Amino acid sequence: MSVAFRNEIDVTVSLTGGAIAAVEILPRVRPPLMRLFAGKPVDTLLGVLPRIFSLCSGAHQVAFLSAAEAARDRRTGADTARRRVTAVLAERLAELLRGLFVGRLVLDEASAAAVREMMQAATVLGHGVAESGDGAPRRYSVSRIRAALAALGVSAEKVGPAPDSALARQLRMLDESTFAPAAVDVAFLSAADDFDVVTRMLAYGGQFADAPDIDGRIPETGVWARQAMREGISERGSGPGARLKARIAEAARLCAWLEDGGADDAAGAADAGIVESYRLGAGIGAAAVECARGRLYHLVEVDAEDQIVRFEYLAPTEWNFHTRGPLVRGLEGCMLPGGRQGQDAVRAMVGSFDPCVGFRVTFREAADA
Repeated sequence: MSVAFRNEIDVTVSLTGGAIAAVEILPRVRPPLMRLFAGKPVDTLLGVLPRIFSLCSGAHQVAFLSAAEAARDRRTGADTARRRVTAVLAERLAELLRGLFVGRLVLDEASAAAVREMMQAATVLGHGVAESGDGAPRRYSVSRIRAALAALGVSAEKVGPAPDSALARQLRMLDESTFAPAAVDVAFLSAADDFDVVTRMLAYGGQFADAPDIDGRIPETGVWARQAMREGISERGSGPGARLKARIAEAARLCAWLEDGGADDAAGAADAGIVESYRLGAGIGAAAVECARGRLYHLVEVDAEDQIVRFEYLAPTEWNFHTRGPLVRGLEGCMLPGGRQGQDAVRAMVGSFDPCVGFRVTFREAADA
């Protein structure tokens, strides 16, 4: 079956006198997975998900497994649940590292070597759901990553990267920008919202997942939102620099937690609600997974023969890049530096929300609209 969909987000920024007058978002067109999944046996689809979702494929597998188990009214054992949480956090680390270092920074020779070592080790992470094994290969890979991060100026013991590191230079450049996001009321998507979200998915299906809201509320989800919920948001910046700092801090925490085998929950890496599941009725289950880019939802309905009757999913990108969502709210009304500097600042802000697909930013004067 040939399935056509547009896997890119278009962001159009309208300017008036150096200020952002409006932000229009043309969302991606999500793949119609219901057409692909309907009638298929549940157990045959786990291996299909990584081919459909190249990013956060392990989180999608965990969400699907957890939702299917809830639909079939099966209880997940404590050891299996623990392994799934560890797999999600390992994949989250790999995704964070890719976003931090691949294509982002200009590195000297020594730093480039450390990045290569780190990304080679990261390939061991996030390879689907770990259902067995003692986790030794993963911990060894994490120890290699932690050593490479230390060579790049990042450690769990320090707040922020070393002053002379490439990441620190990147942060200084972002912090020195005169661009500042608009001050708006913030709301964050959390496990407390799960039931509201999954019941709306059940009631409205893809219509809700294409443009989600909770009684008009469109909360932010992702790395910066997790840090803001964990540590409080008072006097906390929300620009690209603050979001980059949140990614660095989370990567360091995850390294420490994973290298210790998840023994030290006090490190703050394993927040509550990483994997949750919900039985919504006979043959209907849903799950929520806190993956790298935010909260991911799956809903599964099965028949008596254990075949898929219905499948819905909702990715973090649909919240953050909603036409009335947090990116739009943060940009509208901002004053920009002139010329290329202002445009680069907006692109950095869009990129800091880390969509799971490509994006394109276009600028125009409001008079041209």
